[in-house]
Amino acid sequence: MSTAFQNTLDFAKQMDQNDSLSDFRNQFYFPTNENDETSIYFCGNSLGLQPKSAKQAIVNELEDWAKWGVEGHFHGRKPWFHYHKFLTEYTAEIAGALPHEVVVMNQLTVNLHLLMFSFYRPTFATDADGNYKPLRYKILMEAGAFPSDMYAVQSQVESYGLDYNDAVIELSPREGENTLRHNDIMNTIAELGDQLCLTFFSGVQYYTGQLFNIPEITKAAHKVGAMAGFDLAHTAGNIDLKLHDWDVDFAAWCSYKYLNSGPGNVSGVFIHGRHGLNPKTPRLSGWWGHKEDVRFQMKRGYIPEPGAAGWQMSNAPVFGMAIHLASLELFHQAGMSNLRNKSKNLTSFLSYVLEEAKQVNPLLQFEIITPKDPNERGAQLSLLTNQDGKALFDFLAKANIIVDWREPNVIRIAPAPIYNSYEDVFLLGQAFQHFTTSL
Repeated sequence: MSTAFQNTLDFAKQMDQNDSLSDFRNQFYFPTNENDETSIYFCGNSLGLQPKSAKQAIVNELEDWAKWGVEGHFHGRKPWFHYHKFLTEYTAEIAGALPHEVVVMNQLTVNLHLLMFSFYRPTFATDADGNYKPLRYKILMEAGAFPSDMYAVQSQVESYGLDYNDAVIELSPREGENTLRHNDIMNTIAELGDQLCLTFFSGVQYYTGQLFNIPEITKAAHKVGAMAGFDLAHTAGNIDLKLHDWDVDFAAWCSYKYLNSGPGNVSGVFIHGRHGLNPKTPRLSGWWGHKEDVRFQMKRGYIPEPGAAGWQMSNAPVFGMAIHLASLELFHQAGMSNLRNKSKNLTSFLSYVLEEAKQVNPLLQFEIITPKDPNERGAQLSLLTNQDGKALFDFLAKANIIVDWREPNVIRIAPAPIYNSYEDVFLLGQAFQHFTTSL
C-alpha cells in the first residue's frame, strides 16, 4: 500500500474514513487522565488496551461457576475441561499454523523453559583423556534480548554444566549501527556450524523494533543441523506469521501486548507437527498434557496428547483464557493480513510526521533506530534521543499521550492497527512540533 502522505488533520481524517478496520477502535477502552480526558495511546507493544467484550467474557464464566460448580468442567456454555480448544482455531490463525501445532497455556517465560527443555539438547563426548566435552551445544541469539530470554537461556545452559559466556553467542550490531544485518546472522550461523544447537531470536526486537527474517534464520539453522526457536512476544498479533510454512521448530508468545488480553495473561505456544506428533520428543510432563481420552484413568505412564497440547502441564486458567478468547475473536474478524497492511502504512505515516516535526522544531534531537523498510519492522518505532529524551517523554505524558520509555534514552511508539488511527498519529506529530524543555 503506497500513500503520498500529507501532514494535515484533513488527510488523517480522510485516511481514517477510508480505513476498513477503523470500527475496531470502538471495541476497546482507552485510558483517561485525571480530568477524564481520553488519552492518545501508543503503548500496545507493552500492554494492549482492554477489549470491551472482556468483562462479559469473565462474567459468563463466573455465572457458570456459580450455576454448575465443579460440573462446569463438563457443562455450561464453554465446558472448562475443553477450554483451551476454544482458542485453538484463532491461535492457529495468529501463528500461521495447523491447529494441532498450537496451544495456549501458562505464561511466556514458563513456556520458553518448557520448550528449551525439549529443543535445546546439547551433545557431549569423552575425549582420549577421559575429559567430558560438549560438541553441539551453542545458542545464537541477539545481544540485548529481553531479559527473560537471557535469564531463561542462562539457566538452561547452566543446567548442563555449561558456561554462559562459552555456550551463548550474543550477536551485536556492527559498530555505529543499531540493528543487526541479516547477512551477519546468516554468516554467524554458518561459521558456528556443527557446534550450533539452537538459534533463539526475537521475532521483533523489543528495543529497536527490528523484525528478524524468521524463515531464512530457520532455514540456515536447519542447514547446519540446529533447531530454530523464537520468542514472539512483540510479534504475535503484530506480524502476519506463517510458522508452519516457515518450518520453525518452536515459538512462544505472550498475549498482553498486541493481542490485548490483559496484564500477565496466558501465553501461546507453537510446536511444529514433526515434533508435536512424535510422542518420543522429550518434554516435561503434566496431567493436562496426558492423552485426553484416558486422562481420568489416573494411571502411571505418560501418554502425550498429540500435538502442542501434549506440552500442557495444568488445567486451563479459565478467567484469563476467557479474556484472551474475546480478543482473539476481534483479530479473527479483522484478519491478520489486513492488520499487517494497515500497520505498514500507519507506521510509515508515523515516521513521516516525526521527521516533519524535526524540521519544524530544532529542540527535537532523535534518531529513529527502527529499520526504515516496512518489511523489516512491525508496529513500532524506537527513537534514540539525546539528553532531553526524558523531558520529551514527560512532555508527551503531560499532553495526555502515552508512549514508552526505555533506559537509557529510547522512546518507543507503537501504533497498533486494531485500535490506533491516523488522527492519533497526526496529533502525536503536532505534540512533537510543540515540544519545549520547560514544562
